[in-house]
Amino acid sequence: MPLDDDVEVEAVAPAEAVDSHLAARLVAGDRDALAEMYRRWSSLVHTIALRSLANTADAEDVTQQVFVAAWSGRHTLRPDRGSPAAWLVGITKHRIADLHAQRARRARDLHAVATAAVVAPAVTVEDWADRLLLVHELERMGDPRAAILRLAFLEDQTHEQIADRLAMPLGTVKSHVRRGLLELRNRLKEVERVPSD
Repeated sequence: MPLDDDVEVEAVAPAEAVDSHLAARLVAGDRDALAEMYRRWSSLVHTIALRSLANTADAEDVTQQVFVAAWSGRHTLRPDRGSPAAWLVGITKHRIADLHAQRARRARDLHAVATAAVVAPAVTVEDWADRLLLVHELERMGDPRAAILRLAFLEDQTHEQIADRLAMPLGTVKSHVRRGLLELRNRLKEVERVPSD
């Protein structure tokens, strides 16, 4: 029994003709064409992304980005220059390259932060010991002198800032700093004279 001519043409239509028709529909703004392309080639896009990125979440993100880019850039699709699948693979490669570049920037930034942390002067045991000794001696000294010296040396505040913070005359603050330093110097000399075990 002879087949209807339309049915026979449709049955033997080459894949390129089907792809070309699908591409023309997408370029014309047919959302169903995009959905069809997604059904046909999203697994290909995802596989390429997953092999390159080795991360499922990133591969899923790239897959979504590719089809969003396909829709927004549909005017660039030229069926006479290649299949829609090849066009999608090209978009995929660009998205993967962008993500690799983003990862490289992140790694470079982390490396810079880590290097800066290593380059920063390390606090030695001696520094900690000196700081603890200073805190101990300040506790023995009593306020307001100890509070003024803490602000000056541990919080690195200026005489003016200390005067404002403690509501004291500037001259009084300077006097406490001067006398406190002399007292600390004498106490630290005593500590240095104590023989170690």
